[in-house]
Amino acid sequence: MPAAHVSRVRALYRRVLLLHRALPPDLKALGDQYVKDEFRRHKTAGAAEAQRFLQEWEAYAAVLWQQANENRQNSTEKACFGAVLPEEKLNDFRDEQIGQLQELMQEATKPSRQFSITEPRKPKF
Repeated sequence: MPAAHVSRVRALYRRVLLLHRALPPDLKALGDQYVKDEFRRHKTAGAAEAQRFLQEWEAYAAVLWQQANENRQNSTEKACFGAVLPEEKLNDFRDEQIGQLQELMQEATKPSRQFSITEPRKPKF
């Protein structure tokens, strides 16, 4: 891979993880793990798939940035994140991607999340 491509991927990866700081803790943990898994999974993707991957994650980062700013400006209202996934976009997904999306939706909508976020405790002496 050319150095410019690697640099672009790393910058996008860092930007998405930084944007996740605006999410509620449970969604941040879920999102961070998903990002790490997806970027790792696409390390060996072909040029065309890598380009599409980057475009989709850049679009995600742009939407998340916009939503984080809107939520900051409307601090009295409950934070709102996410977007509707159009059916035509779903039709472009492979079966594996549909399965991943289903798993992600189930995890994100669980009443008791897999992740337990707690503040670090001070050691007792």
